[in-house]
Amino acid sequence: MAHGLKELYDEDGNHISPQLGDGVKNYLIDIDGTITEDVPNEEPERMVTCEPWEDARAIINQWYDEGHIITFFTSRTSDTREVTLAWLDKHEFKYHGLLMNKPRGGNYHWIDNHIVRATRFKTKWTPLVKKSNVIEVFDNDLED
Repeated sequence: MAHGLKELYDEDGNHISPQLGDGVKNYLIDIDGTITEDVPNEEPERMVTCEPWEDARAIINQWYDEGHIITFFTSRTSDTREVTLAWLDKHEFKYHGLLMNKPRGGNYHWIDNHIVRATRFKTKWTPLVKKSNVIEVFDNDLED
């Protein structure tokens, strides 16, 4: 399977969604305000001229070279897809995919049947470190 995905089966032997191999991460990375200045959709002309943050490119390309999956996930609209792809390529970002039309406004609450780890970007790219934090989870121990 692609990217070392492991086939999985439920207790009845039915295929279920595959999972990445041990140690491989699936990075979903925003563009505006995360790897370059915060360019809103209302000013698409700036998407061509903005400059990348060098530390972002270095770390993302390192993750790619280590075998992780890099997908840019942006609130940019579909009509800016070609300019976005050209910008990523011009600035030599290594990546596997680009997802457009992420909901705008932040305050994301991702619900998924796979492990999700979220990292809030705050102005500087550095190596990731592990820290504990309080999270909200579904309490499956609650009785009906």
